[in-house]
Amino acid sequence: MEAIAKLKNVPTSPRKMRLVANLVRGKSVNKALGLLKFEANAGAEKIEKLLLSALSNWQQKNEDVRLEDANLVIKSIFVDEGKMLKRLRPAPQGRGHRIRKRSNHVTIVIDSISEEELVSISQNSVKAK
Repeated sequence: MEAIAKLKNVPTSPRKMRLVANLVRGKSVNKALGLLKFEANAGAEKIEKLLLSALSNWQQKNEDVRLEDANLVIKSIFVDEGKMLKRLRPAPQGRGHRIRKRSNHVTIVIDSISEEELVSISQNSVKAK
């Protein structure tokens, strides 16, 4: 049973947020929370909070299953472009330079997997290194 959480209109550029999203894509929820806790990038704090929200959504759907036994994995995480505020900054000789203040939308999907799949994922990550 999967759970979804969305975060909309985050006032950072999508490119900066994708750097953090790529760190945790496909990882187990516990490992991802550990990575996000100590990541220096500003987007990590927001994605950590979103991951905790998705975890809470999963717990509401699956009240009979213990969280420790679930083997939760980030099934997908993606960052879409949001609204862009356009401003003009004064420039020399009467010109104006355009400032684009970008925002983004983040969606995260977590799901529980079986023990065999968890072992194969961990073996693939070891081989990739």
